[in-house]
Order: sequence, then C-alpha cells, then structure tokens
Amino acid sequence: RGISSDQRPKRPLTAYLRFVMDNRPAFREKNPGASNLELIKKLAGAWKALPASQKQVYEEAKKTDWKRYSEQMAAYKAQLTPAQAAALKEERRKQLARRRSIRAKRELNLLGKPKRARSGFNIFLSENYQESEGVSPVAKMKKLFDKWQKLSASQKQPYLQLAQDDKVRYENEMKSWEAKMIELGREDLVRSKKQRLKTKAPGTAKQAETAKASSGRNKAKLKKPEE
Repeated sequence: RGISSDQRPKRPLTAYLRFVMDNRPAFREKNPGASNLELIKKLAGAWKALPASQKQVYEEAKKTDWKRYSEQMAAYKAQLTPAQAAALKEERRKQLARRRSIRAKRELNLLGKPKRARSGFNIFLSENYQESEGVSPVAKMKKLFDKWQKLSASQKQPYLQLAQDDKVRYENEMKSWEAKMIELGREDLVRSKKQRLKTKAPGTAKQAETAKASSGRNKAKLKKPEE
C-alpha cells in the first residue's frame, strides 16, 4: 500500500537517445519542413558519423546515470514488503506484455498484414454509427446492438453476405501475404494449419468435409470384401 510503479526510479537514457534529445531542437530548426521520421533519420545519420571521442561524452554520461540509478533502485526495493514487491513485479510484467503487444502490432502494420474480416454486425455498425443518437459512444453501441438484434433474418442477410465476401477477401490476401513472409524468412508470422481452417468460409469448410466423406465412401467401395 502506498507504493506504485510510478515511484520506481526511471531507467537512464542510452547514449544515442541522449544525443537525440540534445540535438533534436537544432535539427528541427534547420529542417522545419521535415517529418518526424525524416528528422529521426537525419539524427541517426549524424550519430553514426559522430567521431568516437564525441560519442564517448554521451557514453560517460550514461555510465554516471546508471551508477546513480542502481543506488536509487536498491533504496527503492529496500522499502518494499514482500507483498508490495510481488504486486509491483506483476504490474511490471503486464506493462511489458502491453508494450510487446503494441510493438508486434506496429510491426505487422509495417509489413502490410491484411486487415481481419469484419462481421455482419461490424459492417452494420460502421454504416449506422454516425447517424445513431446517443450521449456517449457506449450508449450508441448499445442502441445499435439492440437494433441489430431486432432485425429480421432477411434484413440481416445483406450484411452477412458482405461479411462472407470480406472473409473470402481476407483469406486470399492472407495467402499472398504469408507467401511473402516465407520468402522474407518470417515463418513465425505464418498461421498454423489449425488457424487457417478456423478462418475458412463456412461453405468452403462444409464442401471440404463433404469431399472428404465422399472420398472415404469411394475407398470403402473399392476395397475388396473379406472372404
């Protein structure tokens, strides 16, 4: 009680990040029209070209801060009870998991992973969200969900058909994308066979099951009867 991860000493910056923090304002002034990405590229190039003697200044500052950080961390941990230490460790684990998830999503976006197929309700929601009245987004969502539930089967059918078409689009795009990932040596991003079967359209899966059953019957007919 009374202890949170916000009170935990902050990790020191790396030598490169110190250089960026020190020089970003000057680079921004010299390149007012540059985007943030272009600015970072320029700073990275400047750091790479920086003489070793000048880099050493940043490295020494980092070492000094790391020494101070180690002392502060020791004092911070000393004041924690076992229960507090366990709670903060769990909080830290969740924070790191969230960061890993964000980094993974960002990487997939950069690699151009296709957007997942939308459900019939999601398509209905996107078409009607702006027109729906409600004091808050939650109220709007509830109102639209109730409206969706009251639609007849024939009224839902166009949305369900669009969802089915989108599922086919997603599966085709994923096959092309996964083939590209294999070429790039990123097999870790390719779905397993079980995952691929889950995303198949219901009709396609049913046809596959029927074909498999039919094949089994044909094999049984060809098998010679035992004497």
